[in-house]
Amino acid sequence: MARIKVPAARKSNQKTPSGQPLLESSSRERELALLERAPERKTSMARIKVPAARKSNQKTPSGQPGTSSPATSSRSRRGPRTFNRDTPEASRATGQRKKHRHRPGTAALREIRHLQRTWKLLIPSLPFIRCVREITKQLSPEVTRWQAEALLALQEAAEDFLVHLFEESMLCAIHAKRVTLMKKDFELARRIGGKARPW
Repeated sequence: MARIKVPAARKSNQKTPSGQPLLESSSRERELALLERAPERKTSMARIKVPAARKSNQKTPSGQPGTSSPATSSRSRRGPRTFNRDTPEASRATGQRKKHRHRPGTAALREIRHLQRTWKLLIPSLPFIRCVREITKQLSPEVTRWQAEALLALQEAAEDFLVHLFEESMLCAIHAKRVTLMKKDFELARRIGGKARPW
């Protein structure tokens, strides 16, 4: 760095309290002297864009509108900051891990595969028996007793009928380029198969 020659300060007639003469120097001379004493710095610094301060409607004690940074003004408008429980910040603050979520349909397909592997009956036994007794009472009051094997066979047949009806209704929905099962799919499947209704 090139050295800059600074002119000597002129003496003035004024004196300091200790009795020494006061030196006069212009502000430009003082800046040059500071530059000369400052260590050499690299000038290749990254420039940072700083947002301009916004004027707020609040007034300072002197009556002038005050300025505040966008971060503080927006936070004051929004109110105190609260953590959403699903965000990573909230999980870090509470010390809990974020709950793992599967994509929609993954858990349903896994459940379908599990149910297709099993052979157990899906309808609970006691509600089914109550339903059978109620229908029997309406249609033939003289039948009051059922064997356990007969009720079990009836439940097997009912579940088999329902499973096949759902399969055919799902095929009708897929044929209509839909994924959602609707009432009209059941009606079409029953009409095509001729099941449980005289058409």
